[in-house]
Amino acid sequence: MKVLKLWFHNMEIKPITFDRHDRAASLIKEIVATFIQQEANPNPLITVTHVTVSPDYRKVTVFFTTIPDGREEDALIFLKRSANEMRGFVKKKSSLRIIPHLEFSIDYGERHRQHIDEIAHEIEQDSVDTPKEAPKISDVLGMN
Repeated sequence: MKVLKLWFHNMEIKPITFDRHDRAASLIKEIVATFIQQEANPNPLITVTHVTVSPDYRKVTVFFTTIPDGREEDALIFLKRSANEMRGFVKKKSSLRIIPHLEFSIDYGERHRQHIDEIAHEIEQDSVDTPKEAPKISDVLGMN
């Protein structure tokens, strides 16, 4: 296990550990993203958001989103159809002892996060666009 220590003004902040699972997940994510970039149609654009690796390294779940929204099912069909070819690409581009079985899942968490960001941006724009009126002195003093 490799450990990277971060230092800030001669103060140790927190060690960050990179274990074998993290390295394998990062490598597989990069290779799968490269395969998708080379082989997939750009409409929809498929983005690999993260990868999980099983404890025995035999199964990997690739999470993805698409642009435009609503094309996830088309992308899922492409990814499942290309899984064996993609697995061969992972074998060719990596030095992993065990070439994992690839599964694919739509990353609804990322989609929800993007939706929340859009709502927050709309609220922010609404508050900037609508100037707030100063309360009338008679309302504040309760004279009405």
